[in-house]
Amino acid sequence: MNRKRALISDAFKVKRFRNETQKFGAVSKGDGPTDIRSTLETLMTLFPRKLFNDSLPQIVMKHQLYSIHNDKTLVDKELNKLREQGELLMFQLGFDADAFGLVFASDYKAKVLAGEDGRATRATVEKFLEKLPSLCTELSFSKDKMLKEFRFTDSEITQLVKSGVLTVRDAGSWWLSIPNSGKFTKYFIQGRKAVLNMVKKSKYSEVLKTELEERRTTSHVKFQMKYHIHDIVGAELVESIPTTSGTLLRFVDS
Repeated sequence: MNRKRALISDAFKVKRFRNETQKFGAVSKGDGPTDIRSTLETLMTLFPRKLFNDSLPQIVMKHQLYSIHNDKTLVDKELNKLREQGELLMFQLGFDADAFGLVFASDYKAKVLAGEDGRATRATVEKFLEKLPSLCTELSFSKDKMLKEFRFTDSEITQLVKSGVLTVRDAGSWWLSIPNSGKFTKYFIQGRKAVLNMVKKSKYSEVLKTELEERRTTSHVKFQMKYHIHDIVGAELVESIPTTSGTLLRFVDS
Protein backbone atom coordinates (compact mmCIF):
# COMPACT_ATOMS: atom_id res chain seq x y z
CA MET A 1 0.00 0.00 0.00
CA ASN A 2 1.59 3.28 -1.08
CA ARG A 3 1.87 6.29 1.17
CA LYS A 4 -1.17 8.14 -0.09
CA ARG A 5 -3.38 5.06 0.12
CA ALA A 6 -2.13 4.54 3.69
CA LEU A 7 -3.01 8.15 4.44
CA ILE A 8 -6.58 7.60 3.25
CA SER A 9 -6.79 4.39 5.21
CA ASP A 10 -5.75 6.31 8.32
CA ALA A 11 -8.40 8.90 7.63
CA PHE A 12 -11.10 6.25 7.58
CA LYS A 13 -9.98 5.02 10.98
CA VAL A 14 -11.39 8.26 12.36
CA LYS A 15 -14.98 7.87 13.50
CA ARG A 16 -17.29 9.78 11.24
CA PHE A 17 -19.14 11.71 13.88
CA ARG A 18 -19.44 15.38 13.02
CA ASN A 19 -18.43 16.53 16.47
CA GLU A 20 -15.17 14.63 16.24
CA THR A 21 -13.83 16.82 13.44
CA GLN A 22 -11.19 18.89 15.21
CA LYS A 23 -9.03 21.87 14.44
CA PHE A 24 -5.29 21.28 14.47
CA GLY A 25 -3.70 22.43 17.69
CA ALA A 26 -7.17 22.87 19.14
CA VAL A 27 -7.29 23.63 22.83
CA SER A 28 -10.21 22.33 24.83
CA LYS A 29 -8.97 22.83 28.40
CA GLY A 30 -7.17 25.69 30.12
CA ASP A 31 -8.61 27.96 27.44
CA GLY A 32 -8.29 31.08 29.57
CA PRO A 33 -7.45 34.72 28.89
CA THR A 34 -3.68 34.15 28.99
CA ASP A 35 -3.98 31.42 26.38
CA ILE A 36 -5.99 33.63 24.01
CA ARG A 37 -3.55 36.52 24.28
CA SER A 38 -0.59 34.15 23.97
CA THR A 39 -2.14 32.61 20.85
CA LEU A 40 -2.68 36.07 19.37
CA GLU A 41 0.96 37.01 20.01
CA THR A 42 2.18 33.74 18.47
CA LEU A 43 0.06 34.20 15.34
CA MET A 44 1.36 37.78 15.06
CA THR A 45 4.89 36.40 14.64
CA LEU A 46 3.79 34.69 11.41
CA PHE A 47 2.95 38.07 9.85
CA PRO A 48 5.53 38.96 7.14
CA ARG A 49 6.66 42.44 8.20
CA LYS A 50 9.49 42.56 5.63
CA LEU A 51 7.07 41.94 2.76
CA PHE A 52 5.55 45.35 3.50
CA ASN A 53 8.86 47.06 4.34
CA ASP A 54 7.82 47.07 8.00
CA SER A 55 5.20 49.73 7.21
CA LEU A 56 2.20 47.73 8.46
CA PRO A 57 1.36 46.61 12.00
CA GLN A 58 1.19 42.84 12.49
CA ILE A 59 -2.28 41.68 11.42
CA VAL A 60 -4.04 38.50 12.53
CA MET A 61 -7.52 37.52 11.35
CA LYS A 62 -9.96 36.84 14.17
CA HIS A 63 -11.00 33.47 12.73
CA GLN A 64 -7.35 32.31 12.73
CA LEU A 65 -7.65 31.98 16.51
CA TYR A 66 -10.52 29.54 15.95
CA SER A 67 -8.02 27.17 14.30
CA ILE A 68 -6.39 26.75 17.71
CA HIS A 69 -9.16 27.35 20.25
CA ASN A 70 -12.39 25.34 20.00
CA ASP A 71 -14.49 27.73 22.08
CA LYS A 72 -15.33 30.61 19.72
CA THR A 73 -17.48 32.32 22.34
CA LEU A 74 -14.55 32.42 24.77
CA VAL A 75 -12.21 33.73 22.07
CA ASP A 76 -14.63 36.53 21.20
CA LYS A 77 -15.18 37.35 24.88
CA GLU A 78 -11.45 37.63 25.62
CA LEU A 79 -10.80 39.66 22.47
CA ASN A 80 -13.55 42.07 23.50
CA LYS A 81 -11.89 42.43 26.92
CA LEU A 82 -8.59 43.35 25.25
CA ARG A 83 -10.43 45.90 23.12
CA GLU A 84 -12.22 47.38 26.14
CA GLN A 85 -8.84 47.70 27.88
CA GLY A 86 -7.55 49.72 24.92
CA GLU A 87 -4.96 47.11 23.95
CA LEU A 88 -6.46 45.68 20.77
CA LEU A 89 -8.09 47.12 17.65
CA MET A 90 -10.42 45.28 15.28
CA PHE A 91 -11.00 46.16 11.62
CA GLN A 92 -13.57 45.13 9.02
CA LEU A 93 -11.29 44.41 6.06
CA GLY A 94 -14.00 44.60 3.42
CA PHE A 95 -13.48 41.46 1.34
CA ASP A 96 -15.84 39.37 3.49
CA ALA A 97 -18.52 40.31 6.03
CA ASP A 98 -16.87 37.99 8.58
CA ALA A 99 -13.29 39.07 7.87
CA PHE A 100 -12.03 40.95 10.92
CA GLY A 101 -8.39 41.91 11.33
CA LEU A 102 -6.80 42.25 14.77
CA VAL A 103 -3.92 44.60 15.56
CA PHE A 104 -2.35 45.61 18.86
CA ALA A 105 -3.13 49.30 19.50
CA SER A 106 0.49 50.19 20.31
CA ASP A 107 1.72 48.67 17.04
CA TYR A 108 -1.02 50.43 15.06
CA LYS A 109 -0.16 53.81 16.60
CA ALA A 110 3.57 53.39 15.92
CA LYS A 111 3.11 52.40 12.26
CA VAL A 112 0.50 55.08 11.54
CA LEU A 113 2.69 57.84 13.04
CA ALA A 114 5.76 56.58 11.16
CA GLY A 115 3.77 56.81 7.93
CA GLU A 116 2.68 60.37 8.75
CA ASP A 117 6.22 61.78 8.99
CA GLY A 118 6.38 65.02 7.02
CA ARG A 119 2.70 64.90 5.97
CA ALA A 120 0.24 67.77 6.33
CA THR A 121 -2.29 65.41 7.91
CA ARG A 122 -0.03 64.43 10.83
CA ALA A 123 -1.49 66.82 13.45
CA THR A 124 -5.04 65.64 12.75
CA VAL A 125 -3.96 61.98 12.82
CA GLU A 126 -2.19 62.52 16.15
CA LYS A 127 -5.38 64.03 17.55
CA PHE A 128 -7.28 60.97 16.31
CA LEU A 129 -4.76 58.53 17.84
CA GLU A 130 -5.02 60.28 21.23
CA LYS A 131 -8.54 58.84 21.35
CA LEU A 132 -7.31 55.25 20.82
CA PRO A 133 -8.79 53.85 24.06
CA SER A 134 -12.24 54.96 22.83
CA LEU A 135 -11.53 53.76 19.28
CA CYS A 136 -10.67 50.22 20.37
CA THR A 137 -14.29 49.21 20.95
CA GLU A 138 -15.50 50.60 17.62
CA LEU A 139 -15.45 49.23 14.08
CA SER A 140 -16.98 52.33 12.48
CA PHE A 141 -18.00 55.87 13.34
CA SER A 142 -21.03 57.97 12.45
CA LYS A 143 -20.69 61.60 11.40
CA ASP A 144 -22.59 62.59 14.53
CA LYS A 145 -20.07 60.80 16.74
CA MET A 146 -17.08 62.23 14.89
CA LEU A 147 -18.40 65.79 15.11
CA LYS A 148 -20.03 65.87 18.54
CA GLU A 149 -18.22 63.27 20.68
CA PHE A 150 -14.74 63.32 19.14
CA ARG A 151 -15.03 66.99 18.09
CA PHE A 152 -13.53 66.70 14.61
CA THR A 153 -14.46 69.17 11.88
CA ASP A 154 -15.58 68.12 8.39
CA SER A 155 -12.18 69.21 7.10
CA GLU A 156 -10.37 67.06 9.68
CA ILE A 157 -12.50 64.02 8.81
CA THR A 158 -11.47 64.51 5.18
CA GLN A 159 -7.83 64.54 6.31
CA LEU A 160 -8.33 61.29 8.30
CA VAL A 161 -9.78 59.61 5.21
CA LYS A 162 -6.86 60.92 3.13
CA SER A 163 -4.37 59.52 5.65
CA GLY A 164 -6.06 56.09 5.56
CA VAL A 165 -7.09 55.74 9.23
CA LEU A 166 -10.71 56.02 8.09
CA THR A 167 -12.40 54.66 4.95
CA VAL A 168 -15.89 55.50 3.76
CA ARG A 169 -18.51 52.99 4.91
CA ASP A 170 -21.51 54.82 3.49
CA ALA A 171 -22.87 58.37 3.40
CA GLY A 172 -22.14 59.80 6.83
CA SER A 173 -20.12 56.95 8.38
CA TRP A 174 -16.58 55.58 8.20
CA TRP A 175 -14.74 52.35 8.99
CA LEU A 176 -11.66 52.42 11.21
CA SER A 177 -8.90 51.24 8.88
CA ILE A 178 -5.23 50.39 8.53
CA PRO A 179 -3.39 52.77 6.17
CA ASN A 180 -1.88 51.09 3.09
CA SER A 181 -3.38 47.69 3.94
CA GLY A 182 -4.73 47.12 0.43
CA LYS A 183 -1.69 45.07 -0.55
CA PHE A 184 -2.10 42.89 2.56
CA THR A 185 -5.72 42.15 1.60
CA LYS A 186 -4.70 41.37 -2.00
CA TYR A 187 -1.91 38.97 -0.95
CA PHE A 188 -4.10 37.38 1.72
CA ILE A 189 -6.91 36.57 -0.72
CA GLN A 190 -4.67 35.30 -3.51
CA GLY A 191 -2.66 33.21 -1.03
CA ARG A 192 -5.83 31.68 0.42
CA LYS A 193 -7.04 30.72 -3.06
CA ALA A 194 -3.67 29.19 -3.97
CA VAL A 195 -3.38 27.14 -0.77
CA LEU A 196 -7.00 25.93 -1.01
CA ASN A 197 -6.26 24.91 -4.60
CA MET A 198 -3.29 22.84 -3.37
CA VAL A 199 -5.59 20.95 -0.98
CA LYS A 200 -8.30 20.53 -3.61
CA LYS A 201 -5.85 19.19 -6.21
CA SER A 202 -4.36 16.66 -3.80
CA LYS A 203 -5.57 13.06 -4.14
CA TYR A 204 -9.07 12.75 -2.66
CA SER A 205 -8.88 16.55 -2.01
CA GLU A 206 -7.05 15.99 1.27
CA VAL A 207 -3.49 16.35 2.51
CA LEU A 208 -1.57 16.01 5.75
CA LYS A 209 -0.97 19.38 7.41
CA THR A 210 2.76 18.64 7.78
CA GLU A 211 2.96 17.80 4.08
CA LEU A 212 1.20 21.02 3.10
CA GLU A 213 3.52 23.08 5.30
CA GLU A 214 6.51 21.68 3.39
CA ARG A 215 5.07 22.18 -0.10
CA ARG A 216 6.85 24.47 -2.51
CA THR A 217 4.60 27.43 -3.16
CA THR A 218 3.90 29.54 -6.22
CA SER A 219 4.48 33.28 -6.50
CA HIS A 220 0.84 33.74 -5.44
CA VAL A 221 1.69 32.68 -1.87
CA LYS A 222 3.50 35.60 -0.24
CA PHE A 223 2.91 34.69 3.42
CA GLN A 224 4.17 31.75 5.46
CA MET A 225 2.21 28.59 4.75
CA LYS A 226 1.31 28.31 8.45
CA TYR A 227 -0.39 31.72 8.30
CA HIS A 228 -2.62 30.51 5.46
CA ILE A 229 -3.33 27.15 7.11
CA HIS A 230 -4.57 28.91 10.25
CA ASP A 231 -6.79 30.96 7.93
CA ILE A 232 -8.39 28.11 5.97
CA VAL A 233 -8.90 25.97 9.09
CA GLY A 234 -10.31 28.82 11.20
CA ALA A 235 -12.61 29.93 8.36
CA GLU A 236 -13.76 26.28 8.02
CA LEU A 237 -12.78 26.14 4.35
CA VAL A 238 -11.14 22.79 5.13
CA GLU A 239 -11.92 20.10 7.68
CA SER A 240 -9.18 19.27 10.15
CA ILE A 241 -9.19 15.55 10.95
CA PRO A 242 -6.88 13.81 13.44
CA THR A 243 -5.38 10.58 12.06
CA THR A 244 -2.59 8.24 13.13
CA SER A 245 -0.36 9.94 10.56
CA GLY A 246 -1.09 13.43 11.86
CA THR A 247 -3.70 16.10 11.13
CA LEU A 248 -5.41 15.67 7.79
CA LEU A 249 -6.84 18.70 5.98
CA ARG A 250 -9.80 17.98 3.70
CA PHE A 251 -11.23 20.45 1.21
CA VAL A 252 -14.82 21.44 2.02
CA ASP A 253 -17.10 21.68 -1.02
CA SER A 254 -19.20 24.77 -0.52
